[in-house]
Amino acid sequence: MPHPAPDSETPLPPGLYIVATPIGNLGDISARAIDILRRADAVICEDSRVTAKLMRHVGASRPLVAFHDHSPRRLCDALVARLGREALALVTDAGTPLVSDPGHELVSGALAAGHVVTTAPGPCAAIAALSIAGLPASQFFFAGFLPARASARRQAIAALAAVPGTLVFHESGPRLAATLAALLDGLGDRQAAIARELTKLHEEVVREQLSALARRHAGAPAPRGEIVVLVGPRDSDAGASPDEVDAALRRALSTMPPGRAAASVAAAFGLRRADLYARALALAQGEAP
Repeated sequence: MPHPAPDSETPLPPGLYIVATPIGNLGDISARAIDILRRADAVICEDSRVTAKLMRHVGASRPLVAFHDHSPRRLCDALVARLGREALALVTDAGTPLVSDPGHELVSGALAAGHVVTTAPGPCAAIAALSIAGLPASQFFFAGFLPARASARRQAIAALAAVPGTLVFHESGPRLAATLAALLDGLGDRQAAIARELTKLHEEVVREQLSALARRHAGAPAPRGEIVVLVGPRDSDAGASPDEVDAALRRALSTMPPGRAAASVAAAFGLRRADLYARALALAQGEAP
């Protein structure tokens, strides 16, 4: 599928265009994204009020179709049916569609129906934060938003403990303190960073140990703006003490049976599962000192 030239007067070929939009600074939108928004038959958006402001900024006047996680299935099916004859652009309120935002069903439906799906790539808060956090970026895992319920959050964090790279999360201000405390409890103290209001006037990146960040936000007013939390990988060269291993096993046992807890902690600390299983059983049964 040929990529449209900016300011071209020719119609866009039918298909679905995934268009990344600014995460704060409107100057970050690409010339190709502007061209698609001006020429698409319609723009599918998360919140029409937000997208209408962007459309006015780039001088585009196209019909807007609100589409989000709570939209009925029939709307998705109707949009997919239109792709055979129309060029539809998909945007989110900010950043790259589908990255912690709605759109997966639409994209998968379009591909299943044989329609062309292409992208005008651009801003993404997770990648932007990773690029300036000062943490290893050769391997990373984007985990989106952690679960709101404490037990589910602990389980999700335990499953991430063995990931051999930087962990990247989206978070909101009111949940930040609880999330930092849970990450410290589940992952141990690691290098970490909080990136807030990226590309905006009050952009802020704080880089400290996870324990220091947790203390900083415990009981503090909730920060404003969009937030990305990054946690560096565990230092594989530093051997864990028996107390650290026991603490990790107890955390894992709060959400897992002994076998899975031993496997999870063994992977996180670079130890053998067989060496930890008996200890996990003893801790689970209250027989360990």
